[in-house]
Amino acid sequence: MRRKVYELLRKHLDHPVVLEKPKEKSFGHYATPIAFSLAKTLRRNPIQIAEELAEKLREEEMFEKVDALKGYVNIKLSRSFLDEYATWALEHEEAFGKGEKDRSILLEFVSANPTGPLHIGHARGAVWGDVLARIGNHVGYRIEREYYVNDAGNQIYLLGLSVYLAGRENVLGLDVEWPEEYYRGTYITDLAYLAVEALGREKFMDESYIPEISEWSKDRMLELINRNLAEVDICFDHFVSEKSLYERWDEVLTKLVEADAVYEKDGKWWLRSTLHGDEKDRVVVREDGRPTYLAGDIVYHYLKFERGYDHYINIWGADHHGYIARVKAAIAFFGHDPQRLEIILSQMVSLLKGGEPYKMSKRAGNFILMEDIVREIGADALRFIFLTKKSDTHLEFDVEDLKKEDNSNPIYYINYAHARVFSLFEKAEKSQEEVFRVSMEGLGEEAYDLLFTALLLPEVLEDAFESRQLQKVTDYLKYLAGMYHRFYYDNKVLGTPHEEKLLKLSAMVALSLRMGLKMLGITAMKRM
Repeated sequence: MRRKVYELLRKHLDHPVVLEKPKEKSFGHYATPIAFSLAKTLRRNPIQIAEELAEKLREEEMFEKVDALKGYVNIKLSRSFLDEYATWALEHEEAFGKGEKDRSILLEFVSANPTGPLHIGHARGAVWGDVLARIGNHVGYRIEREYYVNDAGNQIYLLGLSVYLAGRENVLGLDVEWPEEYYRGTYITDLAYLAVEALGREKFMDESYIPEISEWSKDRMLELINRNLAEVDICFDHFVSEKSLYERWDEVLTKLVEADAVYEKDGKWWLRSTLHGDEKDRVVVREDGRPTYLAGDIVYHYLKFERGYDHYINIWGADHHGYIARVKAAIAFFGHDPQRLEIILSQMVSLLKGGEPYKMSKRAGNFILMEDIVREIGADALRFIFLTKKSDTHLEFDVEDLKKEDNSNPIYYINYAHARVFSLFEKAEKSQEEVFRVSMEGLGEEAYDLLFTALLLPEVLEDAFESRQLQKVTDYLKYLAGMYHRFYYDNKVLGTPHEEKLLKLSAMVALSLRMGLKMLGITAMKRM
């Protein structure tokens, strides 16, 4: 609707148009302050310009009312336009809210170390990235998903060492001396039993086999992570191995040298990241010649930009905040615009159960596992609650609240509104298709307010994506569901002269609830 209003205003004005939400509901559906911009160009009074524009727009059938107020032009859409748009939406459900942006985006998210199952912190970034991709693709962007596999460095050796020692102690019954740092949890013991069976007992009699055990264990962890993600319907287009990137390090280092982006000092190579806003220069090659973790990130982003996407988004844990400036500095040294890389931070999650801190998983050691929460409250509830706040704000929730079957549980409340519509059609012994082309003429203002709100979904989706505030979708769905529940209680639907009109209105509400939930990776329920 916003786009149609925008296009119509541009037909009358050869000037960029801004559309806003009016300060008061009674003013209309949209407002524009365009007269103030034109006043500077035309050197005329904005109030007079607004009145002249309002007079022109009143001739458009799409508008029921156009008023000028203190330089603003307030617009109310006609009931016939809303009715026709609802008919189109109902007949073209999959196209509702679809757009064309002609821009490509590479979205990297999750990228958890393959050293254990996914915990609840990983889950938030995973859900957030998945939904950002779903909405972005729907509104017209070409988004591809990527998982950066951190399979190089000490953490992979430590995984192998932990499995090696657990195998010797728990499977072979040997005495072992555990180091200060190792991976804990019964998943390591489970992995050790599988490793002994797959690789043979002899591999656990000699430390020289730890690298082989590490590689085998890492592959099993990646399989587990993919199963964890599949449980909440998250998948990826690409997996990139950090280990494989170091083969290109010499090539990338040469480019950095040519760009005067690095220098040698104290036997190390340093990135001049302070030239691009970092608080200090960063080491990229150690004294012994080994590249640092940052070097891997630099190669990864160098190769990312070589792949030619229009924009790049990384979703990182909040603890990676300090890496932003140094990675963007490297991108700038390669001659790319660092603004093409967008970093979204995902804050941690605090979990309660019955008001008390949720118990850590014995299987994982010190973490709450994603699969445990999915098993307890279901993937839909997990997805929804993770999207109720901005990703960079702390999130706390009680799993018991998400089991309740009342309006305090938002996913239940929204599903109940959707199921209520299907129940109405069953009782009326009608299919939804039968009412798609019914005219809604004769319904009251309350019905058209509800219809307008239901038709706002495309704007909500686009705004949520562009602002990176996905909680706008969950807020909208809760609001629309609440609005429909109130309308249902206040207005009899079946057995009234307006039954088919009200059923069409209900079908439109259900469509927006269903499509909105679909964008969140949730299938709306038809029965409760």
